[in-house]
Amino acid sequence: MYNYVKNRITDDGKYYILLDEIQLVEDFVPVLNGFLHLSNVDVYVTGSNSKFLSSDIITEFRGRGDEIRVYPFSFSEVCSISDIDKEKLWTLYCRYGGMPLIWSMDFDDERESYLRNLFEQVYLSDIINQYKLKGREEIGVLTNVLASSIGSLTNPQRLANTFQSSNNMKLSQFTISSYIDYLVDSFLIERAHRFDVKGRKYIGTPMKYYFVDVGLRNARLNFRQQEENHIMGNIIYNELLRRRYSVDVGVVIVNEKKDDKYVKKQLEVDFIANKGDKRYYIQSAYEISDEEKMKQELQSFRNIDDSFRKIVIQRTATKPWFNEQGVLYISVIDFLLNTDSLEL
Repeated sequence: MYNYVKNRITDDGKYYILLDEIQLVEDFVPVLNGFLHLSNVDVYVTGSNSKFLSSDIITEFRGRGDEIRVYPFSFSEVCSISDIDKEKLWTLYCRYGGMPLIWSMDFDDERESYLRNLFEQVYLSDIINQYKLKGREEIGVLTNVLASSIGSLTNPQRLANTFQSSNNMKLSQFTISSYIDYLVDSFLIERAHRFDVKGRKYIGTPMKYYFVDVGLRNARLNFRQQEENHIMGNIIYNELLRRRYSVDVGVVIVNEKKDDKYVKKQLEVDFIANKGDKRYYIQSAYEISDEEKMKQELQSFRNIDDSFRKIVIQRTATKPWFNEQGVLYISVIDFLLNTDSLEL
């Protein structure tokens, strides 16, 4: 391949080389390294399986290239290609996610079959082949557990206990941790670290896990467990990453008086979004049905003593508004459709 391409570079003009599915080329790393010596050439490479997406390959080209992350369609992008009412489209997006081909299909069974096959025949098969796993069952069960608990705190030890108690399978904490790394490296899931807001430090475990595409998550569960509140949180997390924020889960530790004693209590901020010198504290609130629920959503905000913006993203369709403490309330659809929504 290298000689074929090089022989077609006949002058000092600028050349752009586009290579698709590079993992199909045997020993492609030396081939790509050869192009680095050509000063008038820009090379764009795509790959779609774990052999190409693994961290080993990223390390191989560190400092000599840039990684461009391509996400599934956002809700805003889906709206731009569909005439369906946005509320109905939201329901479809929560179920089928943003894989591009989905939105050229007309029937539910066609979409569901496609997503199931994509998960099994592309994602899982690539992971099993790349890391030479003995079978599908163990990593398949792990993805089921993670899909069932998106946005919930967990760690490899808890997962090992779940395997033992619920599935009668014995997997070590180390093995589960490795499997999670494989799923992350293959861009199937993301891990969100916990950040102690007051202590200004990261907390090692547990973490939260989210799926890169909620349609794939739903397909793994055979489109059961359609809890819109959890799916909404996953979509918000993905949107923040798409907007190039680094995203953590916030922990606010407070002392509360109980029975004449002070006890430590951990309050949660669903997402802390950071970019440069900007930070946003965000709560995902599917439903704020009464004053007590609103108070609960704001409790962690009231115990944060900095001036960064605090935002509640809610499912209810309402115009953006601010409360007396300056907290912004915005509907999830308005948040997703306006890339500047955090700056209102």
